[in-house]
Amino acid sequence: MCEVGHAMKLITIGKLATATGLSTDAIRFYEKQGLITPSSRTESGYRQYDSKALERIKFIAHAKEVGFTLDEIYHLLLLQDDPTGSCAEVKEHGRQKIKEISRKLVLLTQMKESLTELVNKCSGEGPSSECPILDGLNNSDTSI
Repeated sequence: MCEVGHAMKLITIGKLATATGLSTDAIRFYEKQGLITPSSRTESGYRQYDSKALERIKFIAHAKEVGFTLDEIYHLLLLQDDPTGSCAEVKEHGRQKIKEISRKLVLLTQMKESLTELVNKCSGEGPSSECPILDGLNNSDTSI
């Protein structure tokens, strides 16, 4: 927040990109998705952003790091901006994401085990036409 009597500093999309490590295209994409909004535009039409945009981009980046999709992040931002939103709603989003990550971990483990089995069958010798890995990948009965 800014102090009363002090103007909020606005920055261009280029400076926002530098401050966040994102490309200007990524920032424009986030804007099109409704995740951030420029504070204003200059007379010549250049976007100007305030500190709220920088904080939202940091939020987006961290939410992506823990596995949330942009659509999920959009809903989290709606909850953050909604004075009637509840912590319970946010927690439920977190719980659902944990369940999804757990399902993905099970699938990744199965994928690793299947691939490990194929790799272990291969001696690394001979022509690729006789490779057990390729044979296993061609075998439609083999699945995870």
